Amino acid sequence: MERHEYEVMAHVEHTLWWYVGMRQIADAWLRTLPATTTPRRILDAGCGTGGNLSWLSHYGQPMGFDYSAIAAHYAAQSGFPIAQASIEAIPFSAASFDLVTSFEVIYHKGVRDDVGALRECLRVLKPGGHLLLRLPAFEWLRGHHDARVHSERRYTHQQMIARVTAAGFVVQKSSYINTLLFPMALAQRVTERRSAEHASAQSDLQLPSPFVNRLGLTALGIEARLLQIGVQLPIGVSLLCLAQRPMTSQTEQ
Repeated sequence: MERHEYEVMAHVEHTLWWYVGMRQIADAWLRTLPATTTPRRILDAGCGTGGNLSWLSHYGQPMGFDYSAIAAHYAAQSGFPIAQASIEAIPFSAASFDLVTSFEVIYHKGVRDDVGALRECLRVLKPGGHLLLRLPAFEWLRGHHDARVHSERRYTHQQMIARVTAAGFVVQKSSYINTLLFPMALAQRVTERRSAEHASAQSDLQLPSPFVNRLGLTALGIEARLLQIGVQLPIGVSLLCLAQRPMTSQTEQ
């Protein structure tokens, strides 16, 4: 990811509709996890600039890592434990976390083997632990933003499920997300292809007007409520999957 994108991300993670709304969407499924008698140990795999860590603290004790030294520098300012590492070689022992989150990470050019990265997430999860995975959808939605954040791959729903199950997980819930704004995203991609060969210098993560920001947040809030009641959205700009490491042994801790 370009250095400028990390700088923008660090400044907008707590206010931009995309980040705030995606946390609401994730909440819809995280709230359904079984209650625990002790605080969950949570790993944000590819935590970026760390904006999700304070939110994840509502579900347990989070920590994070990121491959980028720039991202890890920003994330360290969150006050939560941070490491610099690759999702293909997670620097923690096996069966040490109750929940792993990975938001827009394994699609990246820096990840050579997306299934291998998911196997690493499985390895560090305790039996019965959960993975919450979010990925960009559809190769034909590739645009200028993908170039700036070094996207290697985008996924269909079937492709996501195939990779998650190949890694050894059992899928519990899955859906497209960012559905209501899908027509706007599609129109933007078509405009980009017709208007210019090269990407604009302006990041897609720039904070828009308050009206546009509220519109985006409202759309994602509606989707969060739909997901909470069990609706599986048929199309979207992104994908979400909640999966579980099987209980391979009743005595395994």
